[in-house]
Amino acid sequence: MTIRSDRAETDDAGAESGAPGGGASHAPGPAAARGGSPSPADLSAEQLLAAYAAGELSPVEAVDAVLERIERDNPALNAFCLVRPEEAREAAAASAERWRRGRPDGALDGVPTSVKDIHLTRGWPTLKGSVTSPQDGPWEEDSPVVARLRENGAVFVGKTTTPELAWKGVTDSPLAGVTRNPWDLSTTPGGSSGGSAAAVAAGMGPLATGTDGGGSIRIPASFSGICGIKPTWGLVPHYPASPFGSLAHTGPMARTVGDTALMLEVVSGFDARDWMAMPTPEPGLGDVRRSTDPGELVRGMRIAYSPTLGGLDVDPEVARAVAGAAAVFESLGARVEEADPGLPGSLDEFHVLWYSGAAKATEKLTERQRDLLDPGLRGIIEEGLTYSAQDYLTAMALRMEMGARMGRFHTSYDLLITPATPIAAFEAGLESPPHLAGERWTSWAGFSYPFNMTQQPAASVPCGFTGAGLPVGLQVVGPRHADARVLAACRAFELARPWAGRRP
Repeated sequence: MTIRSDRAETDDAGAESGAPGGGASHAPGPAAARGGSPSPADLSAEQLLAAYAAGELSPVEAVDAVLERIERDNPALNAFCLVRPEEAREAAAASAERWRRGRPDGALDGVPTSVKDIHLTRGWPTLKGSVTSPQDGPWEEDSPVVARLRENGAVFVGKTTTPELAWKGVTDSPLAGVTRNPWDLSTTPGGSSGGSAAAVAAGMGPLATGTDGGGSIRIPASFSGICGIKPTWGLVPHYPASPFGSLAHTGPMARTVGDTALMLEVVSGFDARDWMAMPTPEPGLGDVRRSTDPGELVRGMRIAYSPTLGGLDVDPEVARAVAGAAAVFESLGARVEEADPGLPGSLDEFHVLWYSGAAKATEKLTERQRDLLDPGLRGIIEEGLTYSAQDYLTAMALRMEMGARMGRFHTSYDLLITPATPIAAFEAGLESPPHLAGERWTSWAGFSYPFNMTQQPAASVPCGFTGAGLPVGLQVVGPRHADARVLAACRAFELARPWAGRRP
């Protein structure tokens, strides 16, 4: 077993400055800007698959390009805690032979893909960012999301970094060190799926798995300038069961909405190991991917725009970018109205559920092992152990009230749009930005965790940049089971204001 734990210590910033919004056409990728063809590492999964089908590119070439990018950039970014180049090249060669015969095996055959180090992966260690995880296996089983990807021919290149047990909205851990943002190495890519976000943003594979218990897909998607969706709870099966219970979702992360929809199609569906998994959905996300008319996707939709979700503080640059996104939807024929669902404050109740989950996840550790944990994680475990069953039931009662309120809200509005995060990326290695020093990560995640409480689908898509060149994310929230509608709106915005050609 080859486990690589890269600790990035550089503070060099590599951000590209730019204004919110975007042009009407794709900006050139790095290679195109030099007058050459784009590197296969800079192509989307859909572009790779089309090139394979046309015989213009081999999965071997694509995987080689991604592995070269990882070798070049991972020492600075620390997005991967494990890379298996020999296995990836072997899988790519097998894929290339299938494509040569005209018999690809599944919807992602030959696409370089990374797996968050939370998801079980057969033959590879799953350490969950923790020095307390057993390192000797056995590693005999795939989680449902990994199994679906493997069945569809995805080529796994490695496992991505996560904070210990995915407990916070940034990515650093005692095991793997600090993960950094490709747009500015001094900043965090967010978390807990920060390694996946950094990998995708930097061209180290177009697809990655993520988990989201309080924003852990949407926060890093926003900070890192990519797309990610927290699906309706149960749409993507989860095994082993998360100690954070029904707050925890699994979902796709990608550079484009089309790739996000494609990956969600692949990983959705029933798995008997998840006792609360939804039935396999009918096909429908493909329609989102095939559409090229943004107006057709959202015309007539009733969209509520809540700039502060009931009074949250929002950085002015973030607010301007999100307001500009709302105007784009209006220009496409949607009926956009400033409206707020009036959700009750739920921070304390979220803490009861989240901190109790952390305590449950670590209940079998020895005192010596507890001393090795991230100090912040130790702190929430200690608080989680003080809660009673009555506290837990009270928190669950608020969840039910929030779910009912959002259900009624969506009888009037097809979608809700908000900032994905109230701030852009801040200093790597910190749990919260300096002005919130000493506060838990939830103090700045008020746009994300409420929709884990309600189990609704919620996505983040890039909608602009700060003056310092850091990405800004737009959150699109839909009623439960309206995942295709959420991604349709994201696709419309992507068509109207393309971002995928702009790279860190």
